[in-house]
Amino acid sequence: MITAIVMIDAATDRIPEVAEAVADLDGVSEVYSVAGDVDLIAVVRVREFDQIAEVVAGRINKVAGVLETDTHIAFRAYSRHDLEAAFSIGFEATD
Repeated sequence: MITAIVMIDAATDRIPEVAEAVADLDGVSEVYSVAGDVDLIAVVRVREFDQIAEVVAGRINKVAGVLETDTHIAFRAYSRHDLEAAFSIGFEATD
């Protein structure tokens, strides 16, 4: 699975509508409304590298209200949740 993090600048008066429209797109797993330099952050998860262009350039950039995007490709994921799950294999909770 290939993950891309897409920073989205949106028209100020359309942020909620843009967020919902982007979240409904195939390939987009989640969208966050954030404070800072960008308005929204979308997480794109696809099986093949070429699909990133389809999702970002072909879908996200065409949503009305999207002004600009900046895409970052994830190389490796580090997650406390994933590590805890891996190390707990074979251990059962006792009550």
